[in-house]
Amino acid sequence: MTSSATTRTEPDLSFLLDHTSHVLRTQMAAALSEIGLTARMHCVLVHALEDERTQARLAEIGDMDKTTMVVTVDALEKAGLAERRTSARDRRARIIAVTEKGAQVAAQSQAIADRVHEEALGALPEAEREALLRALNLLAEGHLATPAESPRPARRARRES
Repeated sequence: MTSSATTRTEPDLSFLLDHTSHVLRTQMAAALSEIGLTARMHCVLVHALEDERTQARLAEIGDMDKTTMVVTVDALEKAGLAERRTSARDRRARIIAVTEKGAQVAAQSQAIADRVHEEALGALPEAEREALLRALNLLAEGHLATPAESPRPARRARRES
C-alpha cells in the first residue's frame, strides 16, 4: 500500500515558533538557575515590583495556575525574596511584596533575562532583528492576540515576563 504525503504550501510556522520558544525558555532557565531562580520566580518578582499586585493578578500576568503560583510564592518567601502582605489599598486583599533582597535579585534576574534575549536576537543581522520584533508584535497584538475557542484546547505555552 502506498500513501502520498501532502504537499506543504506554507512554512511550518507552528514548528518554528514552538521550537525557538522552547529553546529560548531552556536558555533562560539555565541562565536564571545560576542565581537560584526559575523563570516563574523572576516573573513574579519583576511584576510585583512594578505595582501592588495580588497573587491572583500576578498569576494571570505570568499565565500560571493557582497551584503553580502558590508554589512559586512559597519558594520566594522561603528564600526571603518576597512575602504575602495585606494591601495598603484594600485591607481585604493580600499582595505579594518584594523584600529588599528580592529587589536586588530581581535586578540581577532582569539583567540576565535581557542578556539572554540580546544573545538570541544577536544571532540576526540588526535589520532582521528589528523586522522580527516588529512582525511578532503585530501578530501578538493583532491576528494572534486572542486564542481560538476549541472543544479540545491546545496547551498554552507560558508567557515570559
